[in-house]
Amino acid sequence: MKKLTAALKNLIAAFFDRRFLKFCLVGVLNTLVGTAVMFGLYNLAQCSYWFSSAMNYVVGSVVSYFLNKHFTFRSSGGGWRQLLRFALNIAVCYLIAYSAAQPFVEWLLKDADVRVRDNLAMLVGMVIFTGLNYLGQRFFAFRQAGGEDRRGR
Repeated sequence: MKKLTAALKNLIAAFFDRRFLKFCLVGVLNTLVGTAVMFGLYNLAQCSYWFSSAMNYVVGSVVSYFLNKHFTFRSSGGGWRQLLRFALNIAVCYLIAYSAAQPFVEWLLKDADVRVRDNLAMLVGMVIFTGLNYLGQRFFAFRQAGGEDRRGR
């Protein structure tokens, strides 16, 4: 039982370290900017669900790339390959998150107005995206050559 507890502690420590906290800080900034873009386009400019949510990630991803590369994961180098991995991660996380969120919320609130459902689906999509994106950026887009630094610096 002690070995299982120690293994679980190590697993949790591997995910929730300084990088996770920094990722969350960057995420707050991205969320404020991206959410304003998304809900502004959907509710004020009358753009579609997909266009509005996509623009959230286009705008937020530019900020996210530079802040997470230099501040969160302190990744040097990587060049175009790293940028392509980052873009692929964003695209996959976006498609999974928003493709799952919309039908789930439509099923959950089938009698609600479409605007209410779409707004809630965008919020649910943001939550799903955030979890997937952290894992993708940490272990795919900005992975360290030769293994991770366990100290989380």
